[in-house]
Amino acid sequence: MRQILFTIPVFGGVKIFGYGVMLVLAFASSTWLAVYRARREKLDGDLVMDMAFWIFAGGLSGARLFYCIQYWGRGIDNVLDVFQFWKGGIVYYGGIFGGALAFFVYRRFNPFPVRPYLDALAPSIAVGTLFGRLGCFLNGCCFGDVCHTALGVRFPRESPPWESEVRLGLIPPDALRSLPLHPTQLYSALDAFVLLILLSAFYPFRRRDGEVMGVLMIAYPITRFLIEYVRNDEGIFFAGLTISQTISVGLLAAAAAYWYWLSRCPKSRYADLPASQEPVSELVAAVTWSAPVR
Repeated sequence: MRQILFTIPVFGGVKIFGYGVMLVLAFASSTWLAVYRARREKLDGDLVMDMAFWIFAGGLSGARLFYCIQYWGRGIDNVLDVFQFWKGGIVYYGGIFGGALAFFVYRRFNPFPVRPYLDALAPSIAVGTLFGRLGCFLNGCCFGDVCHTALGVRFPRESPPWESEVRLGLIPPDALRSLPLHPTQLYSALDAFVLLILLSAFYPFRRRDGEVMGVLMIAYPITRFLIEYVRNDEGIFFAGLTISQTISVGLLAAAAAYWYWLSRCPKSRYADLPASQEPVSELVAAVTWSAPVR
């Protein structure tokens, strides 16, 4: 854990937060990968570059808003706290919902075929998650339960895990470190890396546009649901499940419906269309990619 990476000795000292640096790396790496993938699939890389700012802004806003609603009165006590996102305190699923909303708002003003671009963005979501979870580890948030194996990590005094354990009476206030905990942030980062490999490997074998995003919609909720069992920063929300597990179940149901709808679409891919062909209409381009006209 290292909340402050270093301090720039100007204007009394400017602190550079590890979480903020990871957010910058997440944005840069995921945008580069999305543009690279889009151009390989005959999509507009410049459009992806422009859209990335909208998605990142929407995702960050949604993630912070979700966190502030969930933890209001428990670390978020005034309006100014809401805007200090560089210190951590964002919820992943809030970012997914905010980013998805930004994606479709952007498309409303800049029409493009939805499913091919969703596939191009899917691996980038995994990359962004990877760096974001490394940021969580540096910040000390999203920590795990007590770990009795060699994997356990002790977080320093005044870190979120340490403060939580002092509040619960698990350690004395003069303790220098927390109890050994599951490094769930690193578990999640590793999970994101595996998902990146999976999505990249599946990409050339997709039968129709939209399937890569469909794989992500199934794989991530399952792994997130399981990792939640060794996390200790969220309480029970519904039916013995945390709020993230509850959302994961909902997303799995949505993924099943998405795959059912996708299975009824023609087996065609935008990248396979001859350059001289255009889709029948914008509606067809955005939803089904059915028979093109010459």
